[in-house]
Formats: sequence, structure tokens, C-alpha cells
Amino acid sequence: MRTMQSTIVMAMLAACACALPEIGCVSVPDDGKQPALGTHVDDWRDEVVYQVLTDRFANGDVNNDYKVRPGYLARFQGGDWQGLIDHLDYIKELGVTTLWISPVVKNVETDADVDSYHGYWAQDLTQTNPHFGDLAQLRRLTAAAHDKQLKVVLDIVTNHMGQVFYYDMNLNGHPDINIGGSGPLQGAGSKSDITRITEYDPDWDPRGVQAFTSLGNAGRAPIIFIQDPSINRIPMAGILGTARGYHGFGRILNYDDEKQRMLGDFPGGLKDVATEIPEVRAEMIDKYTRWAELTDLDGFRIDTVKHVEYEFWTEFATKVRARLAAQGKNKFLMFGEAFDGNDKLLGSYTQPGMLDSVFYFTQHFQVFRDVFQSAHDENAQKGTDQIQKLWADRAVNYNTQPQAGGTGIAPSKSLVNFMDNHDVSRFLFEALGDKDALRNALTLLMTEEGIPCVYYGTEQDFAGGNDPSNREVLWNTGFPTTGDTFRHISKLARLRVKYAGLRRGDTNVVYSTAHVKAEEDAGIVAYERAGGDAGDSYALVVINSNARHMSTTADGAKAMKLTKPGVTLVDVLDPEAKTYAVPASGELRVIVLAQRAMILVPQDQLKP
Repeated sequence: MRTMQSTIVMAMLAACACALPEIGCVSVPDDGKQPALGTHVDDWRDEVVYQVLTDRFANGDVNNDYKVRPGYLARFQGGDWQGLIDHLDYIKELGVTTLWISPVVKNVETDADVDSYHGYWAQDLTQTNPHFGDLAQLRRLTAAAHDKQLKVVLDIVTNHMGQVFYYDMNLNGHPDINIGGSGPLQGAGSKSDITRITEYDPDWDPRGVQAFTSLGNAGRAPIIFIQDPSINRIPMAGILGTARGYHGFGRILNYDDEKQRMLGDFPGGLKDVATEIPEVRAEMIDKYTRWAELTDLDGFRIDTVKHVEYEFWTEFATKVRARLAAQGKNKFLMFGEAFDGNDKLLGSYTQPGMLDSVFYFTQHFQVFRDVFQSAHDENAQKGTDQIQKLWADRAVNYNTQPQAGGTGIAPSKSLVNFMDNHDVSRFLFEALGDKDALRNALTLLMTEEGIPCVYYGTEQDFAGGNDPSNREVLWNTGFPTTGDTFRHISKLARLRVKYAGLRRGDTNVVYSTAHVKAEEDAGIVAYERAGGDAGDSYALVVINSNARHMSTTADGAKAMKLTKPGVTLVDVLDPEAKTYAVPASGELRVIVLAQRAMILVPQDQLKP
């Protein structure tokens, strides 16, 4: 009898396990179950991306609020995926169409009293970060987003893992931080240099981090994985839990040294992964593609791409695309972060077979910083001719053909444009609180060629300095939707929806200037968005980046010349919808108030 009962129970358990192989015999809502994959995007240029740090957006579930230190921005604050679900309508109201969320994987919890709230200290690529929720909750987020026609992009890291081991430089089996020397000796005429050696994060050594004793060098220092479950500092299973999976050269000291850039640890003890090893590549491809399969993601934002060899990106991108396409997910966006002002370097990661796009850091420096953030200082501000020159290089430095199996859009036409992000100080911090400059820069961001990306909190005029001050808590604002900056972003997003030229048109710069002071055209830039994949849609954007006076689209006899002569244009950014007749010559002189802009469309294309 007991044998028969055991058999029945085991059969029931087996049936349950077969029905729900991942989560066991638990009743889970449909939005928490593994989804069927699908393609949720038509053209990525139609999207408006919203970058959010999950820990800082909204706290929707107090049950995961452990180790939270409210008010201390280097510590966990309590935001989670439920908080995002609860405020998707706020994001929709802003005009956003794609949600870029911070990494979801389990991290080393804390180091030197700084927490991994950001998600970039990966410890286990197979588990969710319990501070944010479980797998079912992450699935609910992507399902809820898709129900509202929002796409979801996940931030991933392939270059490094968290500080999961130390270098045993003194061979004592213990992670040490040693300070030696006494400095100048008073009246002795000699000195002993003060040195600091940390086995958690030692300096770069081209031989590999070295061990030493009182008798001298002892060869390469052993890599010792740490066993500290209290902060989840434990080795991962597989190749990434072995010394062979890492380079072991110590932290980067000189980013201009290519060997250090490619093989060195990230300062702060983040351990550089040996991505050239086939097993490591296979692990990264499998584990991250699996997250897309488990949750129906729409793309990856990829961290620190310039620290990984080119061959990795060709293999990674090709295999991720093929594996997802076989399951019905196409146009999966992969864009990389190369924190660098070298435009050719950025473009090199978009060459055939590699990434669909990159974060447009050169524009961040040369346009949003030099032209718009510096509007308060005529001696620091650069002319808008710098914008024209940079944009002209897109066709030179970036791949002009779509990636095979990729988004269907050439990287040169789908760069991810941003003003600021979590790695640089906020726009308003550098602009000394100049909100007119902020909103003017947003007009360019939302109307230029490519994919606009807004950093969370910009809509609430956040103005924090460098990390972690630029990672403020959003829910403290109460999520208002009536502020001038919020409404400005929302209006621009809706104009993008109405007028295809603002999303898919090619770019023709019709006016720029080196002038930034008292000249009549100081600060003016104007560009047409038309042709390409925009059909007959046409838009003219005219921006005055000068903070001191109104400017015009002319300098003496030189005037802006358009490709649409004889047409009447309407300023759809102006509440009064003023009109401007373009003469047969195509030359048009318009006056733009200080730090203001116009978006002009043909009167016969005007939409309600």
C-alpha cells in the first residue's frame, strides 16, 4: 500500500514538474510564465529610449528591501521591478517607447561600504538580483511593458565580473592591504617612499600580477576566489569560477595603452574576463541570450565594449541574432558603450558582423557639452559648425549598411543619442542649472538622426554631479507630469510620432556657424530631415544655442538655403503655429529667440 501511494505521489510530482519545469508546482500568473518570443519593434529609429537604474526609479515591493540605506546614494535605496511595473503609465506619458533597465543578474553585494545597486558587479549570470525581484517578476515587467507597446532593453556586461577573487601577492592565503614606508625622515636627509598595495585591486603588471616575499619576486600571484556568502562574494560555477577565465594583469593605469585597455581589470577590483577563450565566449553568449529567451527582451545595451577584442563582438552578435531569430525574435537591438571621444574607435564596433549601434559619446562631448552645456559661458561655448562636422563623419566612421540579421537599419543612421547618463554628471550640473539650455538640447536630441535616449530624472530637472550624485531617487519627486521639462519631452515625442521625417528622414545641415558671441547668427544650427525612409515627409529644425540674444539664419549676405522653395512652413513647436513662406530662391531668414528652437513642417503636411 505504501509503495502504491509513493508511486502516485511521485507521478503527480513528475506531472507537475513537466507542466512547470522552471518554477515547480506553484500557481504563477500568465505574465510570470516563460513567454513566447516575438518581434515587438518595427524600426528602432521610431523609438524613444528611457534609461533607468532599477534601484533608483520606484520601490514597489518592500519585501525585498534588505540592506537598504535611504538617502545614501552609494548604498541600496530599494527600487525594484515592481516599481517599474507600477509606473509604466508615467513612462508612457513622457512619450517613451523603450525601457532600458540596469543589469538584472546577481551581484557581489557590497565592497568598501559601496553597494552594487547599479548591477555592474556580476557574480552569477544565471540568477536574478534578489534586490529587484525574481524571474517571474522580471517576466511580469516585460509582459506589462509589451502590453503597453513598450520595448525592453537589458544592460549586460561581458568584459568583467565583480570582485570575486584576490591576488595572493604575499602568499599567505589572506587578502591584504599593506601600507609601507615612512616618507621623509625628519633631519635624517633620507626618505622611505610610502607605498600602498591591495591584493583586491593591485596595479597593472605586464607580467601578470606578481607575488613577492622578503627575498624578492616569487612569480605570478595565485588567484584565490573568496568565500563570503554574507555579501555573495563567492565563485560562479563553470569557467568563470576558475582562474583560467581571467587575465590576471591587475587594474588599468593607462587607458591609452591598448594592452592595458584590453586585458586590465577595471579599477575598483572588477576582474577582467578572458573573452578570447572559446569556453568564456560560449558562456557569455549562452547566459545572456538565455535572459532574452526567458523574458522576451528586445535588445541589449552592452557595457565597456572597447575593453573586449573585436573578434568577440563578431561571434557574440552573430550567434545571439541567429539563436533568437530561430525562435521568432528579429530586429534584436545590440548597442555598445565605448566611453571615449574617439569617433573612429566608436565606429569600429559597428563594422560588418558586429553591433547595430553604439552610444554616441563623441556627440555627448562635442555637441551637448561643448555647445549646449557651455551656453552660459561665451568663452567656453563652441560653434555649431562643430555639429555639422561631427555629423558628416557618420558616413565615414560608422558602418553604412545594416548588420546581417540585425535591426535592418545601418549603424550610421541609428546611433544612440544621449545628453548624459549614469557615468557622467547630469547636464544641469555642468550647465549650472540652465534649464533653457537643457530643453534646447532636448530639442536637438529628439529631432536629430538616430535613436534618442533620455536618462531617467532628466524630465524632473535632476542636476546631480558625478557618480553616485547623478543616480538620484526618482520616487521622491512623486512622479509629477506637469513640469516644463517633462511636458517639453512629451511634446517632442508626440511630434516625432506625427512626422516621419523627424524619425526616419536623412539629414541635410543647411546652416551652422562658428559664431558664439554678438554676431547675428551666433549659435544657429539648422537641418532638414527628409528623404531616406521618411517618404514625402519633410521637417526643418532651427535651433539657437546662444544664451545671450536672438539670432538669425543669416550672416550678412549669406542666408540659410532650403531644398523646398516656394513652400509655406508651419512651426509646430510654437503654440501659435506661426507660418513662414519660403521664397523661390529657397533662402529663408528666420529669427530665433535665445536658447529656443523651431520645428517647421510644410503646411500641407500639418497634422492635428
